[in-house]
Amino acid sequence: MRSLSRCSTRRSRRPSPASRAALPSAASSSPARRRRQGCHAGDCRYAVSYGDGSSTKGTLALETLTFGTSAVRDVAIGCGHSNRGLFVGAAGVLGLGWGPMSFVGQLGGQAGGAFSYCLVSRGSDAPTGSLVFGRTAAVPVGAVWVPLLRNLRAPSFYYVRLLGLGVGGVRLPVLEDVFQLSEEGEGGVVMDTGTAVTRLPDAAYAALRDAFGAATAGLPRAPGVSIFDTCYSLLGYQSVRVPTVSFYFAGDTILTLPARNFLIPVDDMATFCFAFAPSSSGLSIMGNIQQEGIQITFDAANGFVGFGPNTC
Repeated sequence: MRSLSRCSTRRSRRPSPASRAALPSAASSSPARRRRQGCHAGDCRYAVSYGDGSSTKGTLALETLTFGTSAVRDVAIGCGHSNRGLFVGAAGVLGLGWGPMSFVGQLGGQAGGAFSYCLVSRGSDAPTGSLVFGRTAAVPVGAVWVPLLRNLRAPSFYYVRLLGLGVGGVRLPVLEDVFQLSEEGEGGVVMDTGTAVTRLPDAAYAALRDAFGAATAGLPRAPGVSIFDTCYSLLGYQSVRVPTVSFYFAGDTILTLPARNFLIPVDDMATFCFAFAPSSSGLSIMGNIQQEGIQITFDAANGFVGFGPNTC
């Protein structure tokens, strides 16, 4: 479970031991649940770490969360007392994973196992994005649906069956096995809003980068920036034409991205970089930059993720 980074807002003092004790402990649930959550003598502790090095440790507690006029009681949250990385200074993190401890999992029948979101694109005129819970409100008509895969070694992740990549409408000669989720739970492709840049295995990334680079050979190049090795110096350009990038999913579904979802500014000098990066493992991650501006719906109860039809 992604937990709250602190039990207070950024402007408040750290809660005193007395105020922390006022939170009802999750130990009030069944003994089996207490053992799974590491509870001892009525005090439940948690520890979570993430691939980027962020981590949080603290007390697991039950709380009432209020959204507008709707209140959800006895939601298990993590009150972080020792936080590192991206958790430091954040007001909190809402867990939306495919597991019983995520907020969606705890909502149970109230959400029907479904939610949708739309992340506002960089430079968009849209004032806000959206996050909607509940089967009736969240599941749109006209979406394109892709089956989700379960990985018992990582049950909270949303895996999808990605078959290939394309540049400019042409599918690249990348073997489907590169994206395969093995029987041992290795590899595969995860959709994640907590990762910014899409990560691909070396062979897939090299093919994508080289094809995009060949199609943009007329644009002035710039030195690499941070994890990006394919960058352009576009100072003085009002606009440029670049090829699209496409994801080929199982079920003959193709998601084609506009330029703003993969060519992003990285400084104030009009340097733009190709927002993909190689993965340090066999795992591929579809990051939030590539998801921007697209209505994305997770129907976890039926095992599908939908793209569109709306944008933001």
